[in-house]
Amino acid sequence: MKTIQEILYSGTAYLEARGIDAARHSMQSMLVHVLGCSKTWLYLHHDDPLTEATLAPLREMLRERGKGVPLQHLLGSTEFYRREFRTDARALIPRPETEELVEFALQMADKKPGMRILDMGCGSGIIGITLALELAAHKPDVVMADISDAALALTLENAATLGARVRTYRSDLFSAWSPSADNPVVPPANFDLVMANLPYVPDGEPVSAEVRHDPATALYGGPDGLDLVRRFLAEARPYLSDKCLVMLEVGHNQGEVTRKLMEANGYTDCRVLTDMSGKARFPIGYATHPPQTNHE
Repeated sequence: MKTIQEILYSGTAYLEARGIDAARHSMQSMLVHVLGCSKTWLYLHHDDPLTEATLAPLREMLRERGKGVPLQHLLGSTEFYRREFRTDARALIPRPETEELVEFALQMADKKPGMRILDMGCGSGIIGITLALELAAHKPDVVMADISDAALALTLENAATLGARVRTYRSDLFSAWSPSADNPVVPPANFDLVMANLPYVPDGEPVSAEVRHDPATALYGGPDGLDLVRRFLAEARPYLSDKCLVMLEVGHNQGEVTRKLMEANGYTDCRVLTDMSGKARFPIGYATHPPQTNHE
């Protein structure tokens, strides 16, 4: 029988030969998952042999990972802001940069009791759920919207598992905010903080094998990638409170263009925050309403 260390080495080489990034990390994570142990235990028992019963499911995971299936899909979860979120093909895999956007939001938001938060294009729910839990002392009203029923189901599963109080709406951006015979209840407005991680990949732009496992509706945003961002910025204004903080995540080369779009739509104090690698990918601004005129 092969030892844990031998399996780790051979599996890493298998993934490297197939061009998988961070091959050793993937192999370690799959071993930890299959063995139900920690990485520390793995290192302390590197000479332990592995039985065929253990190797069979590991081989299947290794084959799928070698084909480019995301590690998060194989493990069924990923860590985001110190919490485990369920992840699968129903929604975009959470990106590390999005944690940075959430951190900025927690630093900059005007925290007050009952604050209203909107997570537009919520996907797996990582942004809204994290804010609901981190700001729980303020009893926020967190609303989460997505065009995908499957993504919303995943959001609710994560919210239930993590104990977050949120509300979800199936909506093509703000379509659910328009009352109709089929939708007599209008969702809340006057939001104090709005987060949007919308599709921003230009149509036809090549993406990695792993990213191709994400839903296309969560990736592509028109010829320049910003079609949905334009619609969002134009449609959002009536639903925002005065001085509402609006924060977006876009591609590494779209920050300045998006900032100008925000200014063109009347948002104020617009700027672009950079991620830890120095990429300007978080455009932010404020929805400022003009003063009311007294016509008495």
